[in-house]
Amino acid sequence: MNLEKSHTPMMQQYFRIKAQHPDTLVFYRMGDFYELFYDDAKKAAQLLNITLTSRGSSNGEPIPMAGIPHHAAENYIAKILRAGESVALCEQIGDPATAKDLLNVKWFVS
Repeated sequence: MNLEKSHTPMMQQYFRIKAQHPDTLVFYRMGDFYELFYDDAKKAAQLLNITLTSRGSSNGEPIPMAGIPHHAAENYIAKILRAGESVALCEQIGDPATAKDLLNVKWFVS
């Protein structure tokens, strides 16, 4: 994906993480939820029977998004793993006000 300045810093980081895990569903922690974007969101919505929506726009296009509450992640992730998919969980590290990268891949499960 293109990391142009027209993408928010959060989406730029998401694209960097996704590039490192192209065949993995990337769960990106945003507050009390794990969110998935673009094709990951579409796939997760189908596998988990959750709502596919959008989260603002990036580079002028709506961002497909699906999310799950972090406290329920274990059950959702188990379902994805049973379907033969891999998961990367991105958790916040450090202080978001001073950190260059807000999240890091904390767990990778396949």
